[in-house]
Amino acid sequence: MEIGERLKEAREEQNLSLESLQETTKIQKRYLEAIEQGNFKILPGTFYARAFIKEYAAAVGLDPNELLEEYKEEIPQAEEESTVQYSHIHRSRKNNNAQKNTNIFSFIPTVIVVLLVIGIFFVVWLFYQETASEEITEPEQPQDDQEVTYDDDGDNQENKGSGDESDAASDSESENSGDKSTEGESEKSKPEFVVEEKGTGSPPESTVTLENASDEITATIEASGDSWLDVQNDAGESLFSGMVSADNSPVEVDLAGADRVWFSVGSAPALDITIDGTALEYPVNPDEEVFQKVWVKINKAGE
Repeated sequence: MEIGERLKEAREEQNLSLESLQETTKIQKRYLEAIEQGNFKILPGTFYARAFIKEYAAAVGLDPNELLEEYKEEIPQAEEESTVQYSHIHRSRKNNNAQKNTNIFSFIPTVIVVLLVIGIFFVVWLFYQETASEEITEPEQPQDDQEVTYDDDGDNQENKGSGDESDAASDSESENSGDKSTEGESEKSKPEFVVEEKGTGSPPESTVTLENASDEITATIEASGDSWLDVQNDAGESLFSGMVSADNSPVEVDLAGADRVWFSVGSAPALDITIDGTALEYPVNPDEEVFQKVWVKINKAGE
């Protein structure tokens, strides 16, 4: 009996339809049918064939590892493909790190020049302050529009003109404090991710919350290599499904109106996901778990 027939028989024993199995595993129905028929060529790649079979087996009550070992000659091998993919990812990261180091060293001379200029201005300012303190200045004479009163000894008791200057200074301070308050509120309302549950197992299924999200929310997917991606809302409707590569990225997915979104990522190291301008960090280390599933809850600002 072939592996596809074995899985189909186990599904029918559990009285599970392909539609219910799709809801459980988040794998599209056409891929489930291809596995049962042994048509692995229709799957996104040999790496995903093994991952999908493990998901299928676990959902129908079979031991995934024993099943893969028993039918290892029948299942496409993904070692060569994974090696090529990881080599491409590691090479890209190495090139990015080298470029960052080069940019840092080229920036150092500019920093030194700026600090030197600031030091010169500071020395000139100190010299000016010392010179001004040594000069003897005459008492300031009241202006014509200022009314000055004197006490019995002839000393200056009150300068009514200074009241206007004090009021102007108070108004300026009030405006500055108002600006600072507005800036603080803007920073507090910035979107940010909070990890609710870090997934376990293989593949791990995690849950995160995006706080302070905007009304018009979009997900942007950047790819450094080839990866399969499936995006669904909480109603099970597909928002995006297919392969993402460096050639066709970035990919934008409209998430407006969704309260919760499902991301099933075939190769996490190859995909960078940004939602509402905020980068999503995978709760589980992508170098340890390549195939990951993430639920993203969306909380709008002010809710």
